[in-house]
Amino acid sequence: MGYLHFPSMAALLFGFCVAVALIPEFAEGRTRHYTFNVKYHNVTRLCSTRRIISVNGKFPGPRIVAREGDQVLIKVVNHVTDNVTIHWHGIRQLRTGWADGPAYITQCPIQTGQAYTYNFTITGQRGTLFWHAHISWLRATLYGPIIILPRRNESYPFVKPYKEIPIILGEWFKADPEAVISQALQNGGGPNVSDAYTINGLPGPLYNCSSNDVFKLKVKPGKTYLLRLINAALNDELFFSVANHTLTVVDADAVYVKPFNTSILLITPGQTTNVLLKTKPNFPNATFLILTRPYFTGIGTLDNTTGAAILEYENPLSSTSTASSIKTLPLFKPSLPPINATQFVNVTQFVQNLANKYRSLASTKFPANVPRTVDRRFFFTVGLGTHPCAKNSTCQGPNGQKFAASINNVSFVLPSVAMLQSHFFGQSNVLYKTDFPTKPTVQFNYTGTAPNNTNVSNGTRAVVLQFNTSVELVLQDTSIIAIESHPLHLHGFNFFIVGQGFGNFDQNKDPAKFNLVDPVERNTVAVPAGGWVAIRFLADNPGVWFMHCHLEIHTSWGLRMAWIVQDGWQPNQKLPPPPSDLPKC
Repeated sequence: MGYLHFPSMAALLFGFCVAVALIPEFAEGRTRHYTFNVKYHNVTRLCSTRRIISVNGKFPGPRIVAREGDQVLIKVVNHVTDNVTIHWHGIRQLRTGWADGPAYITQCPIQTGQAYTYNFTITGQRGTLFWHAHISWLRATLYGPIIILPRRNESYPFVKPYKEIPIILGEWFKADPEAVISQALQNGGGPNVSDAYTINGLPGPLYNCSSNDVFKLKVKPGKTYLLRLINAALNDELFFSVANHTLTVVDADAVYVKPFNTSILLITPGQTTNVLLKTKPNFPNATFLILTRPYFTGIGTLDNTTGAAILEYENPLSSTSTASSIKTLPLFKPSLPPINATQFVNVTQFVQNLANKYRSLASTKFPANVPRTVDRRFFFTVGLGTHPCAKNSTCQGPNGQKFAASINNVSFVLPSVAMLQSHFFGQSNVLYKTDFPTKPTVQFNYTGTAPNNTNVSNGTRAVVLQFNTSVELVLQDTSIIAIESHPLHLHGFNFFIVGQGFGNFDQNKDPAKFNLVDPVERNTVAVPAGGWVAIRFLADNPGVWFMHCHLEIHTSWGLRMAWIVQDGWQPNQKLPPPPSDLPKC
């Protein structure tokens, strides 16, 4: 009897591995290792020196560079007395909720002398994101860029840039931001505002004692530069413009968009935008200011200053572009909208028109997978409110009370142990409730005359979603205390912005105008001042996911909540157990 000849198991496995490696989805990415030493270091700005908390002695912090499909391991070692966590803002964290980073939501903070390794894989994202501390106000100085390149042998869906430059907008406080928020929470009033805006950590030449602290973007004529713009400011939405140059927007929150041109951008805290800057064909015999200043829709004090950098052309005819020869060149300045939008209605309209220009590519290769049917609908009011002041004391908030902020009148209180741990080990009923209201408990004219009672409730309450639930969420600004733009950030997901408008959302009329064809896909959206925005997302990521205003003061006042997404039935739809080095509370 003859024997059948089967290939050896090793040969079969080898063949299978080769076949799998050739399928793009399975093409293995690299593993990239980083070590973040969180330490103190002294920084001088505006003629005053302050001890800041930074990573590896850098401000802004080091960049993380990876390709789509890469695994990233970042060991964070805490050498300071404050508790620390780091959030990888906008990273989807598919089944890696333990690496998301918001304190007391997905992890307990890293204590002094302790370390934690964040471990995640970048899936289906390319563009610019950023990392920042996610506890108290430490992100004032603890932040840096995340640069996600396309997979190897894949190109951008736009012209290949000559050079790529991260540009991070931030805020600088002469005082310690931890002292600023501590004082505000104690007296119940608004916090002291920042002293300057920064571009790549430098305030620029428009401030006193800052003529040398200037970021210079040096360019050559006739080239295309990719600027990776990030708003890492604590409390301000920021306009951005380069004098006499047009910017072509090509990517927002690490998702490609249909390219469009603009001379002015608005970037809210938490948002990132990639733009192409085409330089002039010949040496222009001039230098150009790059400016950033706030879009302000609220009440109270604000930092109404302007951060600046300089766009400087290399003169191909001169072997030495000396500082003295550059100083003699004319300096052009861009015109930005007026700061106070409450006095200039057209500014808010301008911002809305700009927001409407963002559209997904919605191509075969980069489809816009908007949920067409909706399993669950939510209506959340967002805005300010008050808490009563302690007995026999006066507070500096509205009507002698304390400032508060809420979603559906619930001001979220952080638990004492991370919610994800409680959820995973089935101990949730002790630390939080799953009865977050799906709509406001009291209905009123949200953008009209505010109700007399401005007090909000306190609680640690979450919404529970079944795996793969399609969600439609309408976020409605309110006029309680003040109408105000609120940049809302959702952890663990991208969402599609299907509609937005002014006034109160009309359930009968507005959905008919929703864009379900090519809406922009983002992780942070500004709820318009005195208006509403509608988003859709698919709850395909098991875990506990924070959603909060990215104006840090509003988060501190309680404008935050959590979504809990249950495990699915398949093994690859479940949250794995926590890593062994997960910090303890």
